Parts: sequence; C-alpha cells; structure tokens
Amino acid sequence: MSTTVRGNRTGKTTGNRGGAGGERAARPGADVRAGVRRASAFLARRSLKAHRRAWGAVFTATTAAAALIGAFAFVVGSLLLAQPPVERYAAADAVVAADQRVTYTAKPWGSEPQTATAYLPERARLDRSVVAKAASARGVAKAVADDSVPVTVTGTGGGAGSGRGGAGADTAVAVGRSWAAAALTAYRLTDGQAPRTAGEVVIDGALADATGSGIGAHVTLQFDGAPRPYTVSGIAGTDHRDASPAVFLTEHHLAAVAGHPGTVDAIGVRAEDGVSTDALRASLEAALPDRARGDREIRVLTGAERGQAEHPDALGARNELLPLLGSITGTVFMVALLVIATTISQAVHQRSGELALLRAVGATPRQLRSAVGREVSRVAGAAAVLGAVGAVPLGLLMRSLLTTDPLPLPVPVWLPFAATVTAGVLVALAARPVAVLASRAVTGLRPAAALGAAGAPEPGEPGRVRTVAGAVLALAGVSAAGAATAQGGQAAAVAASGAATSLIIAVALLGPWIARGATRVLGTPLRRAGGVSGFLADRSAAAHHRRLGAAITPIVLVVAFVCVQLTAGSTLERAADRQAAAALRADLVVTGPAAGLPAGAARAVREAPGVAAATGVLRSGVVLAHREMGDPKLDRFPVLGVTADQLAGTLDPHITAGDPADLTGRGTVAVGEDRAANLDVGVGDSVELRLGDGTEVRLRVVALYERALGLGEFMLPREALAGHVAVPRDQRILVRSADDGAAPAVRRALAAYPGVQVRPATADDVRIAPPSSDQDDAMVVIGVGVIGGFALLSVVSTLSLITVGRRAELRLLRTVGAGRRQVRRMLALETGIVAAAGLVIGTLVAVIPLLAFAVSFTGSMPYLPPAQYGALALAVAVAAGAGALLPGWSGGGRSALGRRT
Repeated sequence: MSTTVRGNRTGKTTGNRGGAGGERAARPGADVRAGVRRASAFLARRSLKAHRRAWGAVFTATTAAAALIGAFAFVVGSLLLAQPPVERYAAADAVVAADQRVTYTAKPWGSEPQTATAYLPERARLDRSVVAKAASARGVAKAVADDSVPVTVTGTGGGAGSGRGGAGADTAVAVGRSWAAAALTAYRLTDGQAPRTAGEVVIDGALADATGSGIGAHVTLQFDGAPRPYTVSGIAGTDHRDASPAVFLTEHHLAAVAGHPGTVDAIGVRAEDGVSTDALRASLEAALPDRARGDREIRVLTGAERGQAEHPDALGARNELLPLLGSITGTVFMVALLVIATTISQAVHQRSGELALLRAVGATPRQLRSAVGREVSRVAGAAAVLGAVGAVPLGLLMRSLLTTDPLPLPVPVWLPFAATVTAGVLVALAARPVAVLASRAVTGLRPAAALGAAGAPEPGEPGRVRTVAGAVLALAGVSAAGAATAQGGQAAAVAASGAATSLIIAVALLGPWIARGATRVLGTPLRRAGGVSGFLADRSAAAHHRRLGAAITPIVLVVAFVCVQLTAGSTLERAADRQAAAALRADLVVTGPAAGLPAGAARAVREAPGVAAATGVLRSGVVLAHREMGDPKLDRFPVLGVTADQLAGTLDPHITAGDPADLTGRGTVAVGEDRAANLDVGVGDSVELRLGDGTEVRLRVVALYERALGLGEFMLPREALAGHVAVPRDQRILVRSADDGAAPAVRRALAAYPGVQVRPATADDVRIAPPSSDQDDAMVVIGVGVIGGFALLSVVSTLSLITVGRRAELRLLRTVGAGRRQVRRMLALETGIVAAAGLVIGTLVAVIPLLAFAVSFTGSMPYLPPAQYGALALAVAVAAGAGALLPGWSGGGRSALGRRT
C-alpha cells in the first residue's frame, strides 16, 4: 500500500522534468488504478490461501445455488417448448382442428383492455362441412374426417389368421376409427381386406395378438351401448411404434357410433407431391372459413403442432403447470440469493478485524473493497462454473419427474447451454455486490477508528436501516396474511405466499434481535441443566447475537419453506377428503374400463333388485370468466354431472339454499356457497359459464351447497354436460342398497358389460379430483426434496462457516483450562439453541400465512401430518449438528478442540 502512495508522489515530482515522467504525470489516474489493482490482487491472493476453510463453505453454498437455479431454468425452458407428441397424425402433412383456446377481454381500473386466455378441458369439434372445404384447397391430395371413439374389444379366438385356434375370450381397450383415417397413421393391410359393411372391422396386429383374433374371427365391440358382434375382415400394421391399439370401421358406421354425426374431431390432410408444408398451410387457411362453430376458430396445424389435435388438453395442463413452476422458480431464486448473501456476509464479517487492521496501516477503502470483491469473484466464478455443470443432470432428473405421455418435455441441444450460462452469470453477478456491501462497515472507517475496531468485539445490534426494514417487512407480512383471510381463490393464495416471503426476509434482517430474544428465553434453563458447558454456551450466545442470528436464519428458511409447501397441500387434501366422505351416501360403486361405462349401465343398475338409488357420475370441466382485483381471469374448474332424481340417495352436498331436485334440463346449475358469494349470486340468479368444449351458456342457479372442496365449485345435470364432452360416458355409478346386500344383484345386472366391477364406495369415488396425480407428486418432490435439500445444505454451510471462524475462540477456551468434553458439550448446547430457535421461529413464520390460507380456503386450521413435521425436525437437527459440530469435533493438533498448550 505504501508503494502505491510513493509511486503517485514520484509521478508528480518527475512530471516537471519532462520525458517519461511527463507522460506519467499526464495520466495520474491510470497509475492510481493500476496501483489499486496490484494491491487488491495481492491481498486477494493471500486472503484466499489464509481463509481456505471459510471460502470453502461459501464455494459449497454458491455451487449448490448455481446448480439449483440452472436446473429450474432448464425445466422451465423445456416446459415452454413442450408440444404433445405426434402419433395418430404421423403420416398427415397437416391437421385442421378447432381452436382449443378461449379468451376473455376486460378493462381493468385505469388501464387499457386486457385479454386472458385459457385452454378448454374438452375437445372442440369442427362442423362436418369443413371437410369438403379442406379437400377443395389447392395442393390437397386427400382430406379425411377423423373421429375417435373408445371401444372395448372382446375376442373369441379362432379365424383363418389366428395362431391361437379356439383360445378363450380376451378383452382389450382400443380406439375406434374409420378405415379412411388409417392412412393418417400410415396403417396398411398386412392380411385380409378393408371393411365394406357395418358388420366388418379391421384390427391392428397388436390387438389381434391381445384378443387372439384372426381373419374371419368374430369379435365383440362395445361402444356406448350394448355389445355387438363384428367379423374381422383384415389385419393392419404400421411402422409407427407409439400408435394406440385401433379398430377400423367403415366411415359411415363410425359416424353413427361416435354419436356426433354433424361434427368431426379433426381433419387430416395429405398434400400432393411437391407441395411444401408452408404452401399447404397457406392454401388451407385461404380455403377455410374464419369460424368453425360458434366462436371457435379453425387452426391449421403442421409439423410438431399436429400433436395438439391428438391431445387437446395437453397445453391446458402445461399452462396450469407453468405458473406453479414459475412460482417455485421465483422462490428458488430468492432462497439462493438469501443463502449466498448470508454465507458471503458471514465470511466477510469474520474478517472484519483483519480488514480493520489493514485499513489502520494505510490500505485505502477502494483497495480493500476491490480485494474483497476479487476474492468473492474468484470463489463465486469457480463455483458458478461447477454448479452450472451440475445443473444439467439435476435438470434432467426434474424433467423426468414432470414429463408425461401427452406432454413429453423436449431437450434441444442449446437448452442445457442456455440454462447453465444463465445460472452461472446470475450467481457470479450477485456475489460481488454482496461482498462489497458486507465490507463497507469496516472499509469506510478512518484509519484511527479502524485501529480501535480491529480488536473490538462484535456489535450486538444490527444497524438502524436494517432494523427498520425488517420491522416493516414483518408488519407487511402479517398484514398480507390478514388480507388473505378476507379474500378467496387465487388472490388469497397470492397474499399468503407474499406474507411468507416477507416474513422470511424480515427474519433474516432481524436475526440478531431474534437471537437475543432466544438467548434470554433459553439461557436460564441452559445454565441450570448444562453446568459449566451450559454457562459457556449461554455467555457465548449472549455475546454474539449477530453470529447466532446468522446461524438461525437458514434454519428458519428451510423450516418455513418446507412447512408451507407440505401443509398447504395436506390441508386442502384433508378438507376435501372430509367433505367427500361426509357427502357420500352410496355403499357401492360401479367402475369400468378407462373409456367409461356404457349408457345403459346406470339404468340396468337402477332396475336391479335391492337397489334404492343409483347415480351415474359424468366428469367434465367448465371455464369461468371473471375479474380478480380488476384484471380479467379465466379459471378452469372440474365439475360433476349428476342425475337429480337419484342424487339424494347417493350424494349429499349439504344444500344450504334451493332444491337440488330442480337440477334438471340444460339450463340449471348448483353452485358452491363460497363461489356463489364471490360471484355475488344466489338462488334464482344466473351464472355464465363456458362448458368443456367452449360453448357459452347462461345457467340458472337452483341450489347452493357447502361441500364444494370435495364435490367441486359447480354441479350440473348430466344431460347438460353430455353433449359437450369427448366421450359422454359415466366414470362411476354410485349405488345405494336398500338392504346393504345389493352387490350380487348389481353384478348380475351388469353381466353383459365386459370389464365392469362392483366394489364398496369410498370418498375417492366422489371427490372432484383424485387425491394426487403423478405431476402433483413430482411438484412435491421438486418443491420439498430439491429446494428443501438445498436449504439444508445452506444450514450446514453457514454453521460450518461460523464454527470455522470460532477456532481461535475455542482454542483459547482450551488454553485457559476448559476441558475438551466441556467445550464439545458447549458446542452441542449452542447447536441445540440454534436448532430449537430456528424450528420454533420457522414454524411461526409458516403458521401465520398458512392460517390465513387455511381459513380462507377450508375454514379450518392448517394441518401437517406429525410424521412429516418430525422428519423435518430430525433433518434440521442433523444438518445443524453436522454444520456446527463436525468442523471442530475431531481431535488432533490442528483441531479447534485439540490439546491445551
């Protein structure tokens, strides 16, 4: 440092003599900057060697943060690019389909009109007249109407082509299509001939093997009525390995059994030779009308877009998953920055005495800040590179959890590179400002004051700005939680999430104050129970509030985050289970193949002896357009279609107003009590909904009910939904026995329907949604496992960093006579204080927003299974012990607990 000063003075003196000195005098600023760089580089190199253990903890936390940020960037990017796979239309050059999107435009307060978009839960169909218009477009060789209908196939074996000769009957579920549409999947006849009459079918090779059927064999097909026999006229094969098992009928007969003769699912188009995809698209768009039916636009899909016509709800599921994953990604970024800031601040703070001494002997504030910045940049840069590389396998693991058959997540070559670069740059850029800010309190001192600060004890209280900011955030968090209790729906969830975030940051800012309070509460019992070690632990905690607060913060973070993630889901699950169980009046349930139960099954069950009531349950979805805080919103809700005259005997939604017997026809609806309050409607009022296929309806409210969490926000007559779903089949039939012995009679009544089962009814049979899906489980693994694991790693890193910084203190205790066991016990008791305080405060931070969330959504208290909380507490205790005890636990000359000297 003194060399730099002398160089500057020399430059000024020789500058009057001309020559080279004059050149140096002409650029004194460059000499100053060069001197600062040389001095700061020298200090950074020496400090990195002298503080390897401290920077090692920073390196570990920063590496994990970079890996986590990169992995989430990888998954979000993959999800944004995801498209449904092309299977059924693999041989089609283009597919014409109705637009699955619905929009709602409204003008928020004091703003320009905004438009919300959502995907429909059911397939929107095209008018059959569009087929001829598509076929007339220039460059089109063939346009084929494609409908699909689920079918249950029962084979009897035998036939000229059968290799099983008289094998017993086998049943399989397949997709019924027209033989003309077989060309869209590149099916070709491998044996026999195409169907020519309504009684002939072609089946694919896999289905022939599954049912033991060959050419000339008879198979029984069941669509939405009684089973019928058909003759196998041909066997078809395809090179497309992902094709679903298929049965091909004549086009006329398929239109009859599909149940919607005036509309088609989609239109597959084959282009003439030499016509490019772009030219075909332009020709079709020019030839087709602007609208398909009502307000549904026509879309021409080519390339990877063709899969959207096969899986109409896949992009809707993606759009529901994206906000959830985006919210978790935002939380990840916040957690990562908090962890990086905590570890770097603690590492720099442990060097405050050294920095003050350097300032006292002549180092400039700029030199010290530059040196600290260089140290952190080198550590964070290396950590960012390693973490970015580790982000790829972690991202691939998370992707494997989220991918599904209707929506596989792609991995283009550039995506891993983009995700890793993003993570590395963000982490590297975030580290240096944190270090510079953490060192300002020392580097800004005057040399004389720095000399006194070099040996001064740790300040016991945080700065005024930090204290005020923490208090404001704590108040904001409590206020947001209070506001959430007065709201509903997404607004309440957003308010509760904001409350949790505010409270976590407030705890980080007010850590020293919280540590002081924890010490006062736990100090007396600690001294009484711990003896000498308890006294040492109490005195050490009381003297180092800032250090203790830094140790508590990551534990609060992991406890609050995991509790919020687990409790929110389990609270809703528990409330929905209770409501569904309370609503169930049926003692039996009839289930069938994945395609659903045929139309006559419910009637056959009602006519069986000993049956008091039987209700077919048709599941679908609706879209509600409304405003939330002035902004337009489109929300999708699952709904049940029920038979009103059988409802009272099988299902009790707990009606609070109106009469459920009026739930008949196509213009009525029953609404959940809380949803009705949000919409400000009552019995006799009207509600505007979009049914699953996008049809806009205005329904009269005939009843309000209480058990909406279990049964859904809306309940419609079955006939109102039947014409607006892809397959109008009941998924369940709820049965109420007159004498608790109707099961044998019900089985006999359904003997003609293959694949039907009768079993005792449970709450899951009437719940509006299944208890959990694979993607729900994946989000729990990602939210709790991945992020919770990172937070626990931050606990270990922070506490080990603190312990490494205390080595001199622990050696001094050994020198003045403290026994090794006493010091070890002191460390264990301090760790107990940190873990207990972190668990209590983290739980309190989680309870405040969770209480608001639970009251708003369920009207009950938050619920977390005790086993899950116990596992969390055990994980925190293990992580705290590993971080605080292991660095100084082992014996040896260099150990903090080594022999006395």
